[in-house]
Amino acid sequence: MEEAQRIELLEKAKSFFRKEIVGAHLNVACKKASKLSNYNVNPFLFKYLANFLRGNDDSRSIAEALVFSQIIDFEIQTDKLIDAVFSCYKSDIDGVDIEFIDQKDKRRKYCQLYLNPDKIDFESSQFISKSFGKSIRNFRERELKIALNDMIVGVFYGEQNSLSSLYLSIPERYTTIVGADFWHRLTGSDTFYPKMIDELFEILLEITKEKECQNEITQLQENFC
Repeated sequence: MEEAQRIELLEKAKSFFRKEIVGAHLNVACKKASKLSNYNVNPFLFKYLANFLRGNDDSRSIAEALVFSQIIDFEIQTDKLIDAVFSCYKSDIDGVDIEFIDQKDKRRKYCQLYLNPDKIDFESSQFISKSFGKSIRNFRERELKIALNDMIVGVFYGEQNSLSSLYLSIPERYTTIVGADFWHRLTGSDTFYPKMIDELFEILLEITKEKECQNEITQLQENFC
């Protein structure tokens, strides 16, 4: 992949997250953010979250960190993600979301894409097995060559050790590629993923500065003064 294509892909990802999070989730999240009872966060993590976000653990930073955690607890439909970010890789094969040339092994990969490493339901995990099996049979009936490890599950972000048990229940013959490894294989750059995460994080930080959130942060702050 050329550098210009990587830049375009990064800009699409940023635009998508800004629209889906700021546009679709900001107001809902902020309305719930002012009451401590709406959070299911281990109290021992309050200061850790604040230091991670702001570099200190004063009452304002704790409140901002909790509002931040509320905002990023979002659900995004995978088809929206594909249309907005991966449109040029979209597959017309039933049961396959995107296709791309793996920049590590130079083979075409047929991928079902998921956003989150810990949010996949039982039906989805079963669907992966069935649809991949059907796709492979179709390839072979058409006398097209395909290896089992060319059928993959791609996870937009996260780490291999953060995958839920339902991902781990997917048959081993279908590889699950997560976060940095997924983006490296897609773009050919081992720095693309950390750069994207940094820029998306900056977008999320912008949210806590929005006027809609400031009153709620102030109300929440009173719990820690």
